Amino acid sequence: MTTTIGIVGLGQIGASVGLALKSKGGPERIVGNDRDNGVQRTAHGLGAVDATASLRDTVKDSQIVFLCLPLAEMRETLSQIGPLLKENTVLFDTTPIKGQVVQWVRESIPQGRYYVGLVPTVNPDFLAKSDVGIKAADAELFQRTTMMVVTLPDTPAGVEQLAMNVARLLGAKPMLTDQVEADGIMTTAHLLPQLAATALVEACIGPSGWREARKLAGRPFSTGTSVAANFDDPASVKAAALSNSARAVHGLDVLIAALQGLREAINEGDDKSVGERLLESQKARELWLEERSAAKWLTEGNEPVNLPGLGQQITQMFFGGRIADATSNIAGKLEGKR
Repeated sequence: MTTTIGIVGLGQIGASVGLALKSKGGPERIVGNDRDNGVQRTAHGLGAVDATASLRDTVKDSQIVFLCLPLAEMRETLSQIGPLLKENTVLFDTTPIKGQVVQWVRESIPQGRYYVGLVPTVNPDFLAKSDVGIKAADAELFQRTTMMVVTLPDTPAGVEQLAMNVARLLGAKPMLTDQVEADGIMTTAHLLPQLAATALVEACIGPSGWREARKLAGRPFSTGTSVAANFDDPASVKAAALSNSARAVHGLDVLIAALQGLREAINEGDDKSVGERLLESQKARELWLEERSAAKWLTEGNEPVNLPGLGQQITQMFFGGRIADATSNIAGKLEGKR
């Protein structure tokens, strides 16, 4: 049985999901949608999707739907697709911060449809690459990564298992968690760097000296502020910060305390303290890069092998093993006749 998968949003994440699933050679049919017609054509040309369609036609016949959209677009999209999702559809989203999304899902998605949040991370080999959007899409984007799987308290066990296997099919090691823990982690790992870069831009361009400094600003300024321009759009960063305000404020307080400590050491001419702070910061970053590249945590625990296709998993989840076996046998016979 062919399973239809819909992907809404064909940027780096959405197109990479399609490419990763297509690389497995499964029978699934992938239909994609993006607000940008040019992006749709590119995704189709890359082979990330088998066809492109309107938002309505992308989701109405899909058993699995991926929403790979900026947070700022999620509420409107959920309200549009909610009435279109057929019973037993499994809905995944890939936004970094989930609290607000969960509320919108409860408002817009009817009962009998199932939501799971995914938080993908990027293959360490891609961390230094500067391309963004669909230009950065790759079938191996999620290889050698950990992917958080964020479930709700009422998520059925079968849906949870499907989500874990989707992460594995994409090449990642799943990390099962809840929305509160996920948002806490991503505030530190994702949101705070963007807020810090925003503040850095404000601090640099605000003083009157910027008129001349802008002519000489180089790699330190470009690199230090790039996260404010090349990742989440301003509307999505705003939504993530305001909907997650307690954690965002705590993260900013920690950042301000670190800056204050560095300021005091410089103001007091404390050669030793300033030197140690700079050196320890550099070492900590280098250690993170080494650990992220080695990703030894991926070898912890046992991973299943020979995962069934998504179509078979959907059938098993909702209709039981005997029907799934029969479907698999029929598919095998049909394949043998070709």
